[in-house]
Amino acid sequence: MNSSDPTKHATGHGPLHGVRVLEFAGLGPAPFCGMLLSDLGAQVIRISRPNLLKQPFDTILDRGRLVLNVDLKQPAGVAACRALASSADVLIEGFRPGVLEKLGLGPDILLKDNPKLVYGRMTGWGQYGPNAHTAGHDINYIALSGALHAIGDAAKPTPPLNLVGDFGGGALYLAMGVLAALLNARSTGVGQVVDCAMTDGAASLMSMMFAMRASGEWREQRHANLLDGGAPFYDTYRCADDKWICVGALEIQFFAVLLDKLGIPLSDYPDHWNPACWPDMRARFEKVFQSQTQAHWCELLSNTDACFAPVLPMSEAIEHPHNVARGTFVTHSGIVQPAPAPRFSRTPTAIQDSATVDVNTLRAWRMPDALIDQLLPLRE
Repeated sequence: MNSSDPTKHATGHGPLHGVRVLEFAGLGPAPFCGMLLSDLGAQVIRISRPNLLKQPFDTILDRGRLVLNVDLKQPAGVAACRALASSADVLIEGFRPGVLEKLGLGPDILLKDNPKLVYGRMTGWGQYGPNAHTAGHDINYIALSGALHAIGDAAKPTPPLNLVGDFGGGALYLAMGVLAALLNARSTGVGQVVDCAMTDGAASLMSMMFAMRASGEWREQRHANLLDGGAPFYDTYRCADDKWICVGALEIQFFAVLLDKLGIPLSDYPDHWNPACWPDMRARFEKVFQSQTQAHWCELLSNTDACFAPVLPMSEAIEHPHNVARGTFVTHSGIVQPAPAPRFSRTPTAIQDSATVDVNTLRAWRMPDALIDQLLPLRE
C-alpha cells in the first residue's frame, strides 16, 4: 500500500459499519463510549429522556447519534426500548445496578429476546461489591484503585482530570469489552453481559506500576519514582517566559541527546536512573530551562531524540504543526474537537451526523408500526 496515501483502498465506511448500538443516555464514560463506537462507524440510537437538559460537556460526547426521546416511566417507552434491543448488536448503559431491571429492561429479559445481544454495563464500582449501590465520581474510583495516591506532587494527590477513571478505565474498557463480546457472539451465537467498573479499569491501567512495586522499583511516595515526576529527566520545567516544557529521556541514548543539547557532559551522570543523582540533576535542569523561553527550547529540541515537547494549553495544541499535519483536531458543527481515533487504512473513521430518529430507522430496526405511532404521533 502506498504509504503516502493510507486510505487508497478505503471503503468509505468505518470498521463498525453495520453494527447497531442501543445507548441509554447518561453522564461521562457511557456517552464517551457511545461516541467512540459511532466514530468507528456503528449506528447508535440513543434513548434520551424528554426535556433532558444538556450539559456543556455533552456537545462533543453526544456527537454522531440518532436520538429517540422516550419516557421510561410509560409502558410504551419500555416496549420501544425492548423492541430496539431485540434488533441491536450492542446495548450500553451507565445506570446504578438494578435500575434497568426495575424497568423490565434488564439483561435476563433482553437476552431472552435477543440471545446474541452484548449488554454493556458501565458503573464506577461495578455490578456487585460493598460499594456497588453508592454514589461516586472518577476521583473516588481511582482513589480506591491505587492510582490517585500515585499522582501529584509530594505534598498531596492530584486528580488527573477524569481521564484515568471515567474515560480510560471506564469508557475505553467498556468499548474493548463490548467489541470482544461482539466477536464472541458472532462466532458462538451467544451474547453476554459486560460488567465494566471504573475501579477495575483504573486498577488494570496500573499494571506496570504494580509490577514495579513487586520488584521493589516503586516507592509509595509521590514524586519519587521514575514516571511520577520524581526523575528529573521525566518531568516538566518552567521556562523564562513562564511557559512550560517537558522531557522524557528515559533511555540512555535519549538522555545522552538531551544532555548534549543542554551542554551538560554525559560523564556527570553515568548512572542517570540512580535516585542519588536526581537532586543535583534537577537543580541543573531547572536553572538551564528557566534561562530561555519555551520557543527557544522548541527550536533547539523539537524533532530530536531528546524526548521533548512543549506543554501546550488546548488553544495551542489544536494549532501545533504535528497535530495539524495529522488532522488530530477537526471542526464539526462549528466546534473544534478531537478527530476520531485510531486511524484505519481500509475503513476510515468519521464523525457521523446527529439527528432525531425517523420512521425509516425505527422500521429498519424492526419496530412495529403500532409502537412507532405511539412514539412519533405527529409523523406524516
